[in-house]
Amino acid sequence: MATLASEAQRPTMSTFERYLSIWVALCIIAGIALGHLFPGAFAAIAAAEVARVNLVVAVLIWLMIIPMLLKIDFGSLGSVRQHWRGVGVTLFINWAVKPFSMALLGTFFIGWLFAPMLPSGEISSYIAGLILLAAAPCTAMVFVWSNLCDGEPTYTLSQVALNDVIMVFAFAPLVGLLLGVAAITVPWETLLLSVALYIVAPVIVAQLLRRATLAKGGKSALDDLLAKLGPISLISLLATLVLLFGFQGEQIIEQPLVIALLAVPILIQVYFNAGLAYWLSRRFGVAWCVAAPAALIGASNFFELAVAAAISLFGLNSGAALATVVGVLVEVPVMLSVVKIVKRSRGWYERGVTA
Repeated sequence: MATLASEAQRPTMSTFERYLSIWVALCIIAGIALGHLFPGAFAAIAAAEVARVNLVVAVLIWLMIIPMLLKIDFGSLGSVRQHWRGVGVTLFINWAVKPFSMALLGTFFIGWLFAPMLPSGEISSYIAGLILLAAAPCTAMVFVWSNLCDGEPTYTLSQVALNDVIMVFAFAPLVGLLLGVAAITVPWETLLLSVALYIVAPVIVAQLLRRATLAKGGKSALDDLLAKLGPISLISLLATLVLLFGFQGEQIIEQPLVIALLAVPILIQVYFNAGLAYWLSRRFGVAWCVAAPAALIGASNFFELAVAAAISLFGLNSGAALATVVGVLVEVPVMLSVVKIVKRSRGWYERGVTA
C-alpha cells in the first residue's frame, strides 16, 4: 500500500518535460548555428563577465534554480542527518574517485589511444584540462538535475554546500597533485564569486520569496507560484544551452574531431561515476530520493571553475581550455540521460534496498 501511495504522490511530467531531450537537441543545433552566423553578438554576450563569470548565464541560472530552491524548507535541513550514507557516498565519489579516474582515462585515451590523431604539442594540455574538469564538483546545475528526477531537495542543497566548502580547501592541492605542479594558481575570484552568485544569493532570494508567499497565502499560494515558475526554469535551461553552444560554435565547426575525441573520456567518466554512486547507494540502503541526486552530483562538473582555471594556468587558446569547454558541451545532454536512467531504474533500485 505504501508503494502505491508513493507512486500516486510522485509528480507527473508535463509534455514539455517529457520531450526535453528533443528541445535540448534543437537548442544545441540552434546554438552552434547562431554562434557560427553571428559570432560578434555572442562575443559581446561572452564579454559581459566579472572574474570570468558570465553575468548573462548567471541570470539564467538564477531563473533555473530559484524555483527549485523555493521547495526547500530550511527548518527541515536538520533531517539531512538521516541521509548521512548518501552524503558519504557522494563525498567519496567527488573527492576520492572522480579526479583520479579522469586522470587515468585521460592518460589512456588522450595520451595513448587517440594520441596519433591529436596535435602532439597539446596532448599534455588536453589531459590537464580533463583533470581540472573532474576536480570541481558541480554546484548550480545539480539543482536542475535533482528536480528533474524528484530528488530530495534538502539533501541536494546540503551536499552542494558541503562540496563548496571542501572545494575552497581541496581544489588547489588536488589539482596540483594530479598535474604534478608544485604551486597551482586557483582563480579565487571566480571560485568565490561563482559560489556567491550560484548558491548563496539564489538561496537568500528563494527563502525570502518563500516566506513572503507562505505568509500571504499559505501552502496553496506557494504551490501556485511553483507551478507558474516551473516552465520558466526549463526555458532558462534551454536558453543557457543556446548561449553555451553559441559561444563555442566556431570551435565546434573548426575542430570537430578533436572535440569528439576529448568527449570520449568525459562521457565514460560521467557514466562510471554516476553508476558507481548509484550502486554504492543501493548497497548501503540509501533512499532512492537521495541516491538519484547523489549519482548526479557525483557525476557532474563545475565547468565554470574548470574553464577559468584552465585559462589562468594554460591560456585562452590552450588545449586545456578546449578540453574544459568540451565538458560544457556534453554536460547537459549527458546529465539528462543520467536523469532518465535513474528514473527508469527506480523499481530495480527500491527492490534492492528493501531486500
